[in-house]
Amino acid sequence: MTSNGDEELDGRVVVVTGAGSGLGAAHATALARAGARVVVNDVAAKAAEVVAEAIRESGGEASAVGGSVASWDEGAAVAEHAMTTFGRIDGVVANAGVLLDSMVGDMTEQTWRRVVDVNLTGSFTVVRAAWPHMTAQGSGRVVLTTSASGLFGNRGHANYGAAKAGVLGLARMLAVEGAEHGITANAVAPLALTPMSGDTSGSRTSASSLLGDLFARMAPDDVSPLVVWLCSPSCTTTGQAFSVGGGRIARIFVGESPGWVGDRPPAVADIRRNWDTICATDGFHEPARMADELALYSRSLLDLPDTGRPER
Repeated sequence: MTSNGDEELDGRVVVVTGAGSGLGAAHATALARAGARVVVNDVAAKAAEVVAEAIRESGGEASAVGGSVASWDEGAAVAEHAMTTFGRIDGVVANAGVLLDSMVGDMTEQTWRRVVDVNLTGSFTVVRAAWPHMTAQGSGRVVLTTSASGLFGNRGHANYGAAKAGVLGLARMLAVEGAEHGITANAVAPLALTPMSGDTSGSRTSASSLLGDLFARMAPDDVSPLVVWLCSPSCTTTGQAFSVGGGRIARIFVGESPGWVGDRPPAVADIRRNWDTICATDGFHEPARMADELALYSRSLLDLPDTGRPER
């Protein structure tokens, strides 16, 4: 396959889940074009094979494997397929997802569990199975798929948004644990017209209703170059999230304000009086891990006299 960029993946093996159509198919194709050997996974095995065959016909290397990543056993089987077929795993792009709209008051246990199982658990199962192989070789790349629904909120997406917010937390945990093994982990929040995002049924506020005709111009192919870059050995960025769509890429981050320090315990009236200071974002900090936030507490509190905690 012919590369459209400067970054070659040179035979590295990358698993892409949910790759039978839409974003996953675009990611798999772009990775193969960059030189990767791609494992194309989808719950619809025939769809996965169609994508893999198209990659092979274009001169790339790809192998298809069916299975639902919501299942721990089937997710592990996807990683095992990569090892059996190509002998290694260099990256996992966890793209598989499902969207079942429901307002909070109408949510059923089945609707909640189905969405969380596919979007959150499904982001972990293949990574979990691939992790020992990547740690043993001292390198790896993980790209998870979060969403603006989970990071910023969206009507009708309590299940989907909760799962996608969890995906960002998972990416940060993988980044922390993977650092000593040469493994990076990041998340992308794509905005693209796909069979899932283009469905305007249900109770959610859809991107198509907010962006109108502009949304039709946001193709999955616009997202995949960022995924290729995050999978490349030259990209050492880790623990980050990126909004991407229509040619725009922007980093999304979790920040913490300098805050306010009061008496111990603080009086409710004092909290109320200092609420603007507590909520102000001027001079914010961006902790990369929990230890960084604890350091903020140390700097804020160590210089204060310890008056002790009053008896209750």
